Formats: sequence, C-alpha cells, structure tokens
Amino acid sequence: MEDSYKARGLRRKLISIIKQKGIANPKVISAIEKVPRHFFLDNAFIEHAYQDKAFPIGEGQTISQPYTVAFQSELLDPQIGDKVLEIGTGSGYQACVLVEMGVNLFSMEYNKPLYDKTKKKLPAMGYRPVLKHGDGSLGWPIHAPFDGILVTAGAPVVPDALKEQLKIGGRLVIPVGDDKKQKMLLITRIAESEYDTKEFDNFSFVPLLGKQGWKK
Repeated sequence: MEDSYKARGLRRKLISIIKQKGIANPKVISAIEKVPRHFFLDNAFIEHAYQDKAFPIGEGQTISQPYTVAFQSELLDPQIGDKVLEIGTGSGYQACVLVEMGVNLFSMEYNKPLYDKTKKKLPAMGYRPVLKHGDGSLGWPIHAPFDGILVTAGAPVVPDALKEQLKIGGRLVIPVGDDKKQKMLLITRIAESEYDTKEFDNFSFVPLLGKQGWKK
C-alpha cells in the first residue's frame, strides 16, 4: 500500500478537524499527520481511513477514532525518550502515533490473532515497538516502572497493577466505566502511595479483558 499525495492531503484535513475539537499539542498533531491510517484498514474501506470515526478491524475490535487517539496522547503528554506502556495494541495505530512522538514503547495485546497480525504489520511500516501477547490488565512488571501508561480499552475499575508500575511523576491514561461508556481518567503518581486523579469526557471503548479488567 502506498502513502499517496492524496492520503497525505486527507491527513491534513483530519488534522484540521481534530484541532477544531481542541487538540493543540504540536507533537500529537505532527505524529498523526505522519502515520498513514489507511494502512490499518482493508483496501475496501480506504475511504473511511481519514474520517474522524472508529472502524471495525476484526476480532471484535476497532481502530480508535483519530480524535480519541489524539486526546489520549495529549493527556499522556510523553517526552522524547520516555518509557511508555500501551495496553491494547489493537491495529497498532495508536502505537505508531506514540512512536512518532519519540517514546520508547512497550505494547500489549490480549487478542492473539490481532497480536499476530500487528506484529507483522508494524515492522513492515518501519515501526518497532516492543510487543507482547498477554493480559494487559496486569501490566508488564519486568519493564516497570514506566513514565506513562496508556490504556486503549474500557476498564471496570483502575487496575492496581498499572498504578503500581508507574514511576513517581508517571501518568496513567485510562477509560473507566461500564460496557457502554467510560470516563477518561488521568492518574498521576505523586508519591509511593499517593495518586492524583483527574476526570475528563466520556468515551466508548471495547472492553479491557483480563484478571483486573472484564472477565471474558
């Protein structure tokens, strides 16, 4: 698949849309402008790639709405070189945006067929985050602590395992709620046993499956 002049033009239009919705972080905007979202959709659905909406990618999963990707990335606000854990690799689109922002990315996916597909796709596109198939609700302790953790699936509660794997000063972005809608939370670890939590808008994500998520 080619990243054509037309596709780059459509990305610029998408950037205008998410700016109008309030996204202002230049690192986020630059990353979304660089990542070819149409690479993550089947050719038959290419016209949907640069619309600001989620889209099914198989296995009961979706590629997130670009605004949602931008919003979570802006809340996380990682710095170049930060060690970041993504829970829910999915199609790999959010992972590529984070890599373009300059982070050292570790990403986990619960769904094995989706993990196998994405593990092949991302290196072919030139992106090489560290990927793992496993229960993301438990985090990735061997690589902890993390400067940031971003969860791309809706959780019933905030998993303790993820909070405990943050550095002091680290940030966790996670949608928490029921199976219909979730409140976006930004949790900052300010001391060993102290966390600051801020609430933002409602979103709708696929469920976070696992021992500290929804039971399958």
